[in-house]
Amino acid sequence: MEATLTSKGQITIPKAVRDTLKLHVGDRIEFLVDPDGSVRIVPATRPVTELKALLSRPRRALSLEEIDTVIAERGARKKRA
Repeated sequence: MEATLTSKGQITIPKAVRDTLKLHVGDRIEFLVDPDGSVRIVPATRPVTELKALLSRPRRALSLEEIDTVIAERGARKKRA
């Protein structure tokens, strides 16, 4: 597949590539330059389900009142700082 670079440095990503990467209007992409000089295009936006693995499971679920208390305490701390 080929694409043409415009005078503004823009290209159109071929539909087959957009479909393979599951790209949609407004999605962000990253260009990764490998040591050998080749370039890879990868989606910069990740499904929220991938982020789940980054978080550890809470020891216990907090009530809404506990959450509100923590928010209020941290907000008050920030105002003092």
